[in-house]
Amino acid sequence: MTVSPNIEPPVADDHADDESVASTTERSGPWFTALCRVGPGASIAVLLSGIIGLVASATLTVERFHLLTDPNYTPSCSINPIISCGSVMVKPQAAIFGFPNPLIGIAAFAVIVVTGVLSVARIELPRWYWLGQSLATAAGFVMINWLAFQSVYNIHALCPYCMVVWTVTPIILVISIGRLVDDTRRGQEIRQWLWVLLPVWYAVIIVAIGVEFWDYWSTLI
Repeated sequence: MTVSPNIEPPVADDHADDESVASTTERSGPWFTALCRVGPGASIAVLLSGIIGLVASATLTVERFHLLTDPNYTPSCSINPIISCGSVMVKPQAAIFGFPNPLIGIAAFAVIVVTGVLSVARIELPRWYWLGQSLATAAGFVMINWLAFQSVYNIHALCPYCMVVWTVTPIILVISIGRLVDDTRRGQEIRQWLWVLLPVWYAVIIVAIGVEFWDYWSTLI
């Protein structure tokens, strides 16, 4: 009678997924690995982005009030025929819901600042909080895309403070989604793609502005 050898089933390596995730980011380079990690740097980025967006929204609101009280007032952000927030403020697109859009920015970025402070203080926020912030920021991202299109192709003027908001909102969105997803291989891949798409979005906006207003830019060369 032949006795078959005792073959033990393979033991699953609990760290395999973690190692594969780490190797995936390491192959992309140390700078990319740092971007895809959820750590203190991301918390500081949220806080700084919130502060910058809040200051830009508040300043634009003050300028808008000055323009309402004095139609002849020239906003500080009206620099030339193209970079002129005064030209943008008087358009219907600057008050989508019947009141100045920057008021929405003040409320939204105030929440982001609080989120940044809590994150920097290493206070763990629940997943539903990051879900809510991701959805709200995604709605804001859709809004700034619409406003950017209106500014470039319909109003034919650029508001510097508005462009500051355009700059920081996608950063907040990427980090918020990064905090929302778990730290698995799929989560790491999502973070990587978001950080890849972010500069692509900036490039599209810059190219659109450059092409649409090239006749003016060329006069400055």
